[in-house]
Amino acid sequence: MWCDLDVGRAVEDTNRRMLRARDTMDRHYAEPLDVAALARVAHVSEAHFIRTFRATFGETPHRYLQRRRVERAMFLLRSCDRSVTDICLEVGFTSLGTFSRTFRDIVGESPSAYRSRGPLAAVPTCFAMSWMRPSSFG
Repeated sequence: MWCDLDVGRAVEDTNRRMLRARDTMDRHYAEPLDVAALARVAHVSEAHFIRTFRATFGETPHRYLQRRRVERAMFLLRSCDRSVTDICLEVGFTSLGTFSRTFRDIVGESPSAYRSRGPLAAVPTCFAMSWMRPSSFG
């Protein structure tokens, strides 16, 4: 019979596994990551990983990874003068069309329109991250 202590440990273990997978996405966002590899990091099956990740963080692993890549692209677009294609490839997208569509879905405008706002203002990094972070899709 399960007691509250066992349930608490199981939830804590699950949260730790999901955090480990999310940390992997944060560190290696530009690399080709798939659900199978992330599920192995969390030591769970692929289907269980997708369900649990969504229940824990409120979005699927795929959406989280796309948002993470777009966040990095947002910073690069306004802080350097490399081409949109170079930035697209640097943040982990393999197709400029997919990058532009995903960027528009998350930010609400094209990468070029976002870049035309000009360089980022000099503010503390924590403020800039909080101000510029897209909260969700749509």
